Amino acid sequence: MKTLVLGAGGIGGYFGGRLAEAGSDVTFLVREKRRDALAKDGLVVESPGGDIWMPVKTVIAAELKSGYDTVLFTCKAYDLESAMDAISPAVQGSAAIVPLLNGLAHFEKLDARFGRERVMGGTAHINVTLRKDGVIVHGDALNRIIFGERDKQETPRVKALAAEFAKTKADWKLSPDIEQDLWEKVVFLSALAAATCLFRGNVREIMAAPGGRDAMLRLLAANEQIATREGHPPRAAVIQSARERLTDPAGLWSASMMRDMEAGNAVEADQIVGWMLERARKHNVDDAVLSMAYTHLKTYEARRAANRLS
Repeated sequence: MKTLVLGAGGIGGYFGGRLAEAGSDVTFLVREKRRDALAKDGLVVESPGGDIWMPVKTVIAAELKSGYDTVLFTCKAYDLESAMDAISPAVQGSAAIVPLLNGLAHFEKLDARFGRERVMGGTAHINVTLRKDGVIVHGDALNRIIFGERDKQETPRVKALAAEFAKTKADWKLSPDIEQDLWEKVVFLSALAAATCLFRGNVREIMAAPGGRDAMLRLLAANEQIATREGHPPRAAVIQSARERLTDPAGLWSASMMRDMEAGNAVEADQIVGWMLERARKHNVDDAVLSMAYTHLKTYEARRAANRLS
């Protein structure tokens, strides 16, 4: 099985690296600067699950051809259009795309561009970053990838991908209902992103602030209602786990979107918080905190754009 991984950053570098480490045929689609760095230093991952330091195969967009079975699609949502252009030469024959973007907003565009039958479902649960020196840093034990066919079938291609991940050190799951898994993740993620971006703090700091716990629980309740009215009611155990993590008085975690704001980077405002806000209004669900968070994010985007022009 031949796998193309879009990028060799945090998520792509980690999961692609685990596949390569296990002997899978993996190629990373990267820019020239990253290719030169990988040729010089190899793919380097620092992880509590075991470090990786190895040479890997790379290709740049101008050289990309067909011949792949699977494409791990790991861009940010705001780079979706250019990322689709980049992988297009590889999406030929029976090649399948496994998107690992946050949320669900990307499926409409991927389906329109490549056909729904080519686009599987996937999600990653991991705290990982690409350091300035090119090292991929995996922050804690969580390193789960979940994938499956959106029509719930166990096809030969999804079983082949599962067989590849079964050789690795990664925590993986072949989901019998990947859309349910994706909805449950966005219920949690959009609450975490909305709260940590709006209040500019981690969970512990929000829980220590007056009204912080109430605001967080209000977000989670709204998101649970949205998912339910969209036909994907979250399972009780999932909601309980989300509630515990989102209200942990010792929780040092925040959404990557908040960290992007702190660093002055682009954010996935429309694709995560805005996407859920649209559905809250569609279903007449309490949208107060989502609305304030979205306004905050769009204000940040406007200021960032103005500063880049000045």
